[in-house]
Amino acid sequence: MITVTGVGVAMPGADSAAALATARNPEGTVEPAAVLGKKGLRYKDRATQLGLCAAQRVLTDAGLLRDGEPTVDGSRTAVLVSSNLGNVDTVCRVTRTIAEEGTHGVSPMDTPNASSNIIASEIAIRFGLKGPNLTLCNGPASGLDAVRWGAALLRSDRADHVVVVGVEPDNEIVRGLVGGPVVDGGAALVLERAEAAEARGATVRAVVGAHTRGPDVAGNIAELAETEPEPPAAWFAPAAAAPALPAGRPGRDLTATWGELSGALGVVQCAAAIGALDAGADGPVWLVAGTDTDDGVATLVLRRPTPAAAEPALR
Repeated sequence: MITVTGVGVAMPGADSAAALATARNPEGTVEPAAVLGKKGLRYKDRATQLGLCAAQRVLTDAGLLRDGEPTVDGSRTAVLVSSNLGNVDTVCRVTRTIAEEGTHGVSPMDTPNASSNIIASEIAIRFGLKGPNLTLCNGPASGLDAVRWGAALLRSDRADHVVVVGVEPDNEIVRGLVGGPVVDGGAALVLERAEAAEARGATVRAVVGAHTRGPDVAGNIAELAETEPEPPAAWFAPAAAAPALPAGRPGRDLTATWGELSGALGVVQCAAAIGALDAGADGPVWLVAGTDTDDGVATLVLRRPTPAAAEPALR
């Protein structure tokens, strides 16, 4: 059984799962220096700073970080990041500079940040996490895919703990690409096998249920319904996906609150779902990332832990 033992939120107007689940008109911005301190933030792009904020909060929440040091074997702790737009501003700036001035014009401070895996790498370096390290950037379904990959790493014994981060920045270049504002924040989870969480006395926040992946919402929901024994108590999904979901259950489109979430969507949904479970949702919470017009749709179920919880099949 795969469990969630930590939640970290670094969103405008929300710094916890509870706040994320209930926020309707969030205000303010995330200030990385207030979370991390100023040391080590210079020359890091906005997405990396936000990812570090979410990572510090989730590691602390899960009890994997104390006084700035990991409390578990860092070589058995993986980092997975979902971000479609993360460092695109740096990449565009470097590309423009090369086109206009040649390679001699590129700042040595920019070149490391042009790596597509920079967010995951910086999280691993800062917190001493030396396990598998991976970035996913495959559209709106990317965040839920990252959770599934994290579960796969645990099941295959490639890691004992997996930090999953979904993050996106808001800047002029990003807005130009997507045609409007993007959430300037992110969220993070810690995944562990149930026995590992029990062995270290961790608090289980949720159990990871079934996951589906396919080309359309209706097909994914039908497959999910065949696998999951309980109907949803609530769901988080894009508005365009709502007609395919079970009627009569409360639903929420987080993009209506925060704008485009892109690669952060699935992880932010998971954090909000845990906020809903903490608030007393009377059954599992279903998550849907992607719509019929996207490259693919992913779904995931999170439910409150129970002693007799059985592990579902992940397809």
